[in-house]
Amino acid sequence: MGVINTDSTGKQRNQTMRTVAEILRRLSQKQQVDDEVRNMTAMLVYCFREIEAGIEQSATAWEKRDYWVKSEELRQRWMWVGDMADQLRTMLFTDQWTLLPPMMLKLLPRVADIKITKMTRDVSLWDGVYDKLMKEKPTH
Repeated sequence: MGVINTDSTGKQRNQTMRTVAEILRRLSQKQQVDDEVRNMTAMLVYCFREIEAGIEQSATAWEKRDYWVKSEELRQRWMWVGDMADQLRTMLFTDQWTLLPPMMLKLLPRVADIKITKMTRDVSLWDGVYDKLMKEKPTH
């Protein structure tokens, strides 16, 4: 039986939440919806999906070692990420940008403990992400 390396998914999750925090900070400084706002919002969808996948991976690993309570707590604590990814995706697909400010208000407490003194994420990180997400949109 191998050792569970929860550090890697936890570390990855922290880095991804840092990206989320920086994107929210940048979004809050925007006056209108432009390409960068569309790209950053789409990037949030991918960030939350990545976190959700990592949570599932960690929780499954805990279950294999019979840490059921720990895995359930982890899933409960991060349940919101999948919902938020779906809500943002729907908002993007339906072009309902008036929903962005209230969603940001829901998200800000989630990143309140992340201190940003300097932006460390390069804008190229979310360049073209909106178009990538739009390719998932059902065409019916």
